[in-house]
Amino acid sequence: MDIPRTHGSGKIVSGRQIAKTRILVADEHPLLRHGIVAFISGQPDMIACGEADSISAIQTKLTETRPHLLVIGLRLGAGDCLDFVKALKAQNPGLLILVYSAFEETIFAERAVCAGANGYLMKKAIKEELLTAIRDILRGQIYVSRDFALRAFQKSIETTQRTRAQGNLPVIDNLSDREMHVFQLIGSGLGTKKIAHSMNLSVKTIETHRENIKRKLGLSSGRQLVERAIKFVEENFMPQKGETAAGRKKKVVPFRAA
Repeated sequence: MDIPRTHGSGKIVSGRQIAKTRILVADEHPLLRHGIVAFISGQPDMIACGEADSISAIQTKLTETRPHLLVIGLRLGAGDCLDFVKALKAQNPGLLILVYSAFEETIFAERAVCAGANGYLMKKAIKEELLTAIRDILRGQIYVSRDFALRAFQKSIETTQRTRAQGNLPVIDNLSDREMHVFQLIGSGLGTKKIAHSMNLSVKTIETHRENIKRKLGLSSGRQLVERAIKFVEENFMPQKGETAAGRKKKVVPFRAA
């Protein structure tokens, strides 16, 4: 990929200017987005060349700012970010992408990487880990946390000892990316019509996805599906019981400028 000219001055080494890595930041929450932008721009070798709050805004900013790397939140409104990442990598294979989210790595890190992302970072990570992730990706590596890498290695060993035919794999792993998106929206309280509208699909298609999700999760009714989806969203995205508003804010603090 051609290196675009940098905005602002870069680091001076032996009388010559080193171009900064241009990073586009996308998140639907202004405070978190601005914190990441400020932190990145405070680094000697990086600059936040733009920010976006939606998938459509990302597409516009990519043309305007020509970033080397996109830091994108997994949730951007009702848009399917994993589908967007797939399409984006197909159109711009040289663009590096770091996905970050409050959703647990055990479920979404592998999906993000399979969609084309170059790394996955938890929002609860300390701000220095964001820099580590970005620099690892720039070196051509795939970034996930050490804990996740160890769990994934352990899982790969266990998987060799069983097969899907034996039905021992977690049923949540059997959902496709599209089904997972529908499942998240159900758990967020959206009905079939609203999900269809937000995903630009027909009601009949969403109903088909619901039936497939029920079958894969071994559920026998729509009520069970809703209850399971709500529980999933609460356990993987919502604050846990006993967590205060101040505690929730701590998830944002690691990305604020020092």
